[in-house]
Amino acid sequence: MSDAFLFEKDGPVTTLTFNQPRRRNPMNHQVMAEMEGLIRRVRDDRETRVLITTGTGAAFSAGADLSVPKGVTDPAEQARIIGQRNRGLARVIGRVFDLITRLDCLTIAAVNGYAVGGGWAIAAAFDFILAAENAQFWVPEVDLSQSYVGGPARVMAARMGPWRAKEAMILCRRYSAAELYEMGMVNKVVKTEELGSQARKLAQILAQKDQKAARGTKHFIDGAFVGPRWY
Repeated sequence: MSDAFLFEKDGPVTTLTFNQPRRRNPMNHQVMAEMEGLIRRVRDDRETRVLITTGTGAAFSAGADLSVPKGVTDPAEQARIIGQRNRGLARVIGRVFDLITRLDCLTIAAVNGYAVGGGWAIAAAFDFILAAENAQFWVPEVDLSQSYVGGPARVMAARMGPWRAKEAMILCRRYSAAELYEMGMVNKVVKTEELGSQARKLAQILAQKDQKAARGTKHFIDGAFVGPRWY
């Protein structure tokens, strides 16, 4: 495993942490392929009853890697480099999203900061979302001349409603954790310094639930939103 993630097990609770804080935990093909493998590892681990995913530093994940080599200043060339590097990335993010929604264990996204584009999409795959009071969520794709489509966008739109979804995905509006809580898109907003302890507290409660009953209920609820695999 690379340094892109931390993977820790504590009894029935597994924690997966984005771990490139200096770059605000960006997503690229390598990072998402590694995350896909780690989610499959959780899926195949019969001991894990709850998965927590969070990030280190100022971001949960800042989404697609938009960095360019030093010295490249021409906007067209920058766009070409970014587009070439990230071509097909949405498909990989979609696979990870799909895997998370179909896990039999219960899942918690502990959003510690920025959740941007694919970062917000991945957070939306979890059963519960706890957000630090300073967390911010937005989808910048249209402002980057890219359509925001696919499985994660469909699920987010179903949960937000079409008008809110267009506001988020076409106007590229930024939302605070408090705003998403009022919209029903976040379960709880907590003090930043308490996010980890609150996520672990919830995980311990969930781990005590009858797993067969919880699994059946979660998949029944998600059936209204997730639908067939899209990738």
